[in-house]
Amino acid sequence: MAKAQNSLGILVGETARLWRYALDQRLQPLGLSQAKWLVLLHLSRENGLMQKQLARRVGIEPPTLANLLDRMSTEGWIVRRESSRDRRSKIVQLTPKSLEVIKQIRSTGARLRRELLAGIPAKDVERCSAVLTRIKGAVEKVLQ
Repeated sequence: MAKAQNSLGILVGETARLWRYALDQRLQPLGLSQAKWLVLLHLSRENGLMQKQLARRVGIEPPTLANLLDRMSTEGWIVRRESSRDRRSKIVQLTPKSLEVIKQIRSTGARLRRELLAGIPAKDVERCSAVLTRIKGAVEKVLQ
C-alpha cells in the first residue's frame, strides 16, 4: 500500500500527460496546438473566465497565457473584454468560430476515451473517478 501511495502522484501525472499527448496527436489535423485546444475546452465548460482563472486551469503562467490569447484572438478563436469589476482584468470568451471546432475536439476526445477505457469494467472506472475526485478536492483545500 505504501508503495502505491508513494507513486500515485507520479502515475496520475504521467497518465494525464500521455492522455493529453495522444489526444493532441489526433487533433493535429485541426491545426490547434495542445495549449489552444485546452483553452477552448476550458472555456467551453465555463465561458467568460478571467485570464488568471484560465491560466490556473490550463496550468500555465499568466504571461504565457497572455501571449497565447493574443494569437488566439488574432485567429478569431476568442475575444477578451475588460471586467466590469476591475478594468485591469480581462474576461476571455469564445467566438462563434470556436464552437464548431469544440464539437470536433469533444468527439475526438470521446473516441479516444472509449478506446483507452475499453476492457476496463465500468465499476472500476467509476471507482477510479470517485477516488480522483476526492483527491482533487483535497488538493483544492490545500491550495486555498
